[in-house]
Amino acid sequence: MERLVRLLQKYATGRVVSVLFTLTMVVYLTMLFYSIPAVVSFAPDMTLFDLSPSGYTFDYAVALLEALGPEGRTTYLTLQLPLDFLYPGLFAVTYALLLIWLFRKGTKAGSKILYFALLPIFAGLFDYIENVYIIIMLKSFPDIPSRIVESASLFTILKSSFTTISFVLFFWALIRFVKQKRSVVRAEG
Repeated sequence: MERLVRLLQKYATGRVVSVLFTLTMVVYLTMLFYSIPAVVSFAPDMTLFDLSPSGYTFDYAVALLEALGPEGRTTYLTLQLPLDFLYPGLFAVTYALLLIWLFRKGTKAGSKILYFALLPIFAGLFDYIENVYIIIMLKSFPDIPSRIVESASLFTILKSSFTTISFVLFFWALIRFVKQKRSVVRAEG
């Protein structure tokens, strides 16, 4: 883990973080305003698996897949999921580097606080696993094993939890960064 943190430190520059953040946001906004609405249009009164932070039941999964119909399931599989295979990796790397970059400002070398930057990587990993289970559900419908839905739901919860933790850490790191900058400005002024 220490090697991974050192590797992240090597690439955590303002320029790299800015480029990756922009790319991550382009993919995220494309999903938010294009691919997710395209899938939801087939089942407007239901929430997609990816957007269910507290998980879902077997009955809900079956109802959603039924409501989507063949065309909606195909759209989920061929439009939303390809983008959602780009996003987790971008999120993981971008937010890990962003946290390292923010924490490194005003943190002693070798500080254990830098290990918090690994949490977005877990969010990305759980998102990939969630996506694999969603593909299995989409392809196996209507004969979905309940254990697949349970596993998918678990990884949706884990992804959502680690994503939330990552955002909380980001805002905490940003506040620390701003406070440090202000104290430096006051000391110089």
